[in-house]
Amino acid sequence: VQLQASGGGLVQAGGSLRLSCAASGSLISVNNMAWYRQAPGKHRELVARITSVGVTTYADSVKGRFTISRDNAENTMYLQMSTLEPGDTAVYYCNADVRPSGGTWANVWGEGTQVTVSS
Repeated sequence: VQLQASGGGLVQAGGSLRLSCAASGSLISVNNMAWYRQAPGKHRELVARITSVGVTTYADSVKGRFTISRDNAENTMYLQMSTLEPGDTAVYYCNADVRPSGGTWANVWGEGTQVTVSS
Protein backbone atom coordinates (compact mmCIF):
# COMPACT_ATOMS: atom_id res chain seq x y z
CA VAL A 1 0.00 0.00 0.00
CA GLN A 2 1.32 3.44 -0.94
CA LEU A 3 0.22 7.02 -0.43
CA GLN A 4 1.05 9.46 -3.22
CA ALA A 5 0.78 13.16 -2.46
CA SER A 6 0.63 15.78 -5.19
CA GLY A 7 -0.38 19.37 -5.82
CA GLY A 8 2.35 21.31 -4.06
CA GLY A 9 4.11 24.25 -5.60
CA LEU A 10 5.06 27.90 -5.32
CA VAL A 11 2.33 30.43 -4.66
CA GLN A 12 2.16 34.04 -3.53
CA ALA A 13 0.77 34.97 -0.14
CA GLY A 14 -3.00 35.11 -0.28
CA GLY A 15 -3.15 32.46 -2.98
CA SER A 16 -4.56 28.95 -2.98
CA LEU A 17 -3.40 25.40 -3.60
CA ARG A 18 -5.12 22.04 -3.55
CA LEU A 19 -3.21 18.98 -2.39
CA SER A 20 -4.25 15.43 -3.19
CA CYS A 21 -3.28 12.14 -1.58
CA ALA A 22 -4.19 8.87 -3.24
CA ALA A 23 -3.92 5.48 -1.56
CA SER A 24 -3.04 2.67 -3.93
CA GLY A 25 -2.50 -1.06 -3.69
CA SER A 26 -4.68 -3.92 -2.56
CA LEU A 27 -6.79 -2.19 0.05
CA ILE A 28 -9.68 -3.45 2.11
CA SER A 29 -10.30 -0.24 3.99
CA VAL A 30 -8.92 3.22 4.78
CA ASN A 31 -9.79 4.71 8.14
CA ASN A 32 -8.46 8.02 9.43
CA MET A 33 -6.53 10.16 6.96
CA ALA A 34 -4.49 13.23 7.79
CA TRP A 35 -2.19 15.92 6.50
CA TYR A 36 0.96 16.85 8.38
CA ARG A 37 3.61 19.40 7.55
CA GLN A 38 7.21 20.01 8.45
CA ALA A 39 8.96 23.32 7.99
CA PRO A 40 12.77 23.59 7.99
CA GLY A 41 14.12 23.28 11.51
CA LYS A 42 10.72 22.44 12.98
CA HIS A 43 8.95 19.30 14.12
CA ARG A 44 6.33 17.66 11.96
CA GLU A 45 2.90 18.92 12.96
CA LEU A 46 -0.68 17.86 12.33
CA VAL A 47 -2.51 20.14 9.91
CA ALA A 48 -5.87 18.40 9.55
CA ARG A 49 -7.44 14.99 10.03
CA ILE A 50 -10.58 13.38 8.64
CA THR A 51 -12.25 10.17 9.75
CA SER A 52 -13.84 7.62 7.46
CA VAL A 53 -17.23 9.22 8.07
CA GLY A 54 -16.03 12.75 7.46
CA VAL A 55 -15.42 14.14 10.93
CA THR A 56 -12.67 16.74 10.64
CA THR A 57 -10.08 18.27 12.96
CA TYR A 58 -7.81 21.23 12.20
CA ALA A 59 -4.78 22.86 13.71
CA ASP A 60 -5.65 26.29 15.10
CA SER A 61 -3.23 27.91 12.68
CA VAL A 62 -5.18 26.76 9.61
CA LYS A 63 -8.79 26.89 10.83
CA GLY A 64 -10.94 28.89 8.46
CA ARG A 65 -8.32 28.76 5.70
CA PHE A 66 -7.83 25.05 4.96
CA THR A 67 -10.45 22.42 4.20
CA ILE A 68 -9.81 18.68 4.31
CA SER A 69 -12.04 16.28 2.40
CA ARG A 70 -11.96 12.76 1.01
CA ASP A 71 -13.46 10.55 -1.65
CA ASN A 72 -13.88 7.11 -0.09
CA ALA A 73 -14.71 5.49 -3.42
CA GLU A 74 -11.34 6.62 -4.80
CA ASN A 75 -9.37 6.30 -1.53
CA THR A 76 -8.26 9.87 -2.04
CA MET A 77 -7.92 12.77 0.36
CA TYR A 78 -7.68 16.47 -0.44
CA LEU A 79 -6.50 19.62 1.29
CA GLN A 80 -7.84 22.87 -0.11
CA MET A 81 -5.58 25.63 1.14
CA SER A 82 -6.69 29.23 0.82
CA THR A 83 -5.35 32.58 1.99
CA LEU A 84 -1.90 31.03 2.19
CA GLU A 85 0.74 32.69 4.34
CA PRO A 86 4.55 32.44 4.26
CA GLY A 87 4.26 30.53 7.54
CA ASP A 88 2.50 27.73 5.65
CA THR A 89 5.70 26.97 3.77
CA ALA A 90 6.61 23.36 4.49
CA VAL A 91 6.72 19.86 3.12
CA TYR A 92 3.23 18.44 3.41
CA TYR A 93 2.82 14.74 4.14
CA CYS A 94 -0.25 12.59 3.97
CA ASN A 95 -0.87 9.86 6.48
CA ALA A 96 -3.51 7.17 6.73
CA ASP A 97 -4.59 4.11 8.66
CA VAL A 98 -5.05 1.42 6.05
CA ARG A 99 -5.97 -2.24 6.01
CA PRO A 100 -4.39 -4.01 3.06
CA SER A 101 -5.75 -7.16 1.52
CA GLY A 102 -4.56 -10.12 3.57
CA GLY A 103 -2.98 -7.87 6.19
CA THR A 104 -3.67 -5.99 9.38
CA TRP A 105 -4.17 -2.30 10.02
CA ALA A 106 -1.10 -0.18 9.43
CA ASN A 107 -0.23 3.51 9.59
CA VAL A 108 1.30 4.66 6.31
CA TRP A 109 3.08 7.89 5.26
CA GLY A 110 3.34 9.42 1.82
CA GLU A 111 6.58 10.96 0.52
CA GLY A 112 5.50 14.57 0.88
CA THR A 113 4.96 17.51 -1.41
CA GLN A 114 6.62 20.92 -1.08
CA VAL A 115 4.48 24.01 -0.56
CA THR A 116 6.25 27.35 -0.75
CA VAL A 117 4.44 30.61 -0.08
CA SER A 118 6.25 33.79 -1.08
CA SER A 119 5.57 37.14 0.58
